[in-house]
Amino acid sequence: MEVDKRLIAQEGKVKNWIIFISILIPVAVAVLLFMPQKVDLGADWIYFLPHLNAIMNTAASFALILGLIFVKKKMYSYHGATMSVAFGLGAIFLISYVIYHGSAESTSFGGEGWIRSVYYFLLITHIIFAAVALFPILFAYYYGYTNQREKHRKVVKYAYPIWLYVSVTGVIVYLMISPYYGF
Repeated sequence: MEVDKRLIAQEGKVKNWIIFISILIPVAVAVLLFMPQKVDLGADWIYFLPHLNAIMNTAASFALILGLIFVKKKMYSYHGATMSVAFGLGAIFLISYVIYHGSAESTSFGGEGWIRSVYYFLLITHIIFAAVALFPILFAYYYGYTNQREKHRKVVKYAYPIWLYVSVTGVIVYLMISPYYGF
């Protein structure tokens, strides 16, 4: 597969969009989490979203691991497919996450003792990495999609471990807080 010259011709615009999106989404999520009045969607279906998000994060984690296995075996078409699945799941997750946190109050962790420290360590590191993850992930995906393998490899050194950590810790944090959901 050769480099897609049409997309590379637009690379400056793509980079600007990646930067814009990488800033906009964490800011929007922060606003949603801390806004005083939640949006009333008038439906109980939103309370299923944390469970759906955990399923999507779990599936994305498996897709990321399979993507690594496939690239190590030089099975590049399978690698691209599994990374596209992970990317798509991440996009759907983000939409679901925004809907949920824009319309439902945050749940407090009720654990005590050492588990509370573990939970908050995982939650804080998850949030920090999630806030910065989009930037390298979008560049890695773009470079992979346009078959710019050298640039892709350089970005993936950072993007992949951050993305996998965010996906896995998202599931762990969900499992730890799920007993405290009030629904």
